[in-house]
Amino acid sequence: MATIYLVRHGQASFGAENYDKLSELGCRQATAAGEYFRDIGVHFDAVYSGDLSRQRETGRLAIASQPKEIPHHIDPRFNEIQNEEQLTCLLPEVIKHNPAVQALVEKGLSASKDYQKVIDAVFNYWVSPECNDSRIQSWPEFSGNARQAMADIMQEQGSGKTIGIFTSGGTLATIVAQVLGLGAAQTYQLYEPIFNCSVTQLFYSGSKISLSCFNDSSYLQLLGAQRGENLLTYR
Repeated sequence: MATIYLVRHGQASFGAENYDKLSELGCRQATAAGEYFRDIGVHFDAVYSGDLSRQRETGRLAIASQPKEIPHHIDPRFNEIQNEEQLTCLLPEVIKHNPAVQALVEKGLSASKDYQKVIDAVFNYWVSPECNDSRIQSWPEFSGNARQAMADIMQEQGSGKTIGIFTSGGTLATIVAQVLGLGAAQTYQLYEPIFNCSVTQLFYSGSKISLSCFNDSSYLQLLGAQRGENLLTYR
């Protein structure tokens, strides 16, 4: 039996000019993830991440606590869903049929809570059969890439390995939904609650893969209580 740990990146810089950068808290979360894996005796044989800065940096900080140097593979198939691109291309169509979303947009999306509600609506339109916008990556292509990336890792790494994948919430939710045999319409329910630097554990043998735990943030709660700070964030 082999193990894959899916880890969402640490807190990015929401509202900053460059979102794709870990915040100071995000760096502490990523370092804490590495200390957690070290302390429970998880030794990675290899790690993967997308090519986004927040994913790569989370992986780098986390594996710094490993007892030996770990190969870090960059695979853009683990990049996040293109939320900003989808907002630009799909939001006008979503607004036509959803007055609540239009009201949020008119109010402005400076609040993380409002932004997330709009992402919810746009995401669910994107994965629906009604969406056919050639300007953006389609849901079948995105989800197919994620599925194939996992299959490639399982085949390349083989049995008995411990693998870390540092990715983003939408990609992580897509992979977990596939493991559970859920469809596109159920994927967002897994996407929204994922904490920064939470840990999802999968077991695989050959081409078979199963879910052991999802979105575990208990180590962040414990470390935060010990250090007197809140390490739990969604964005």
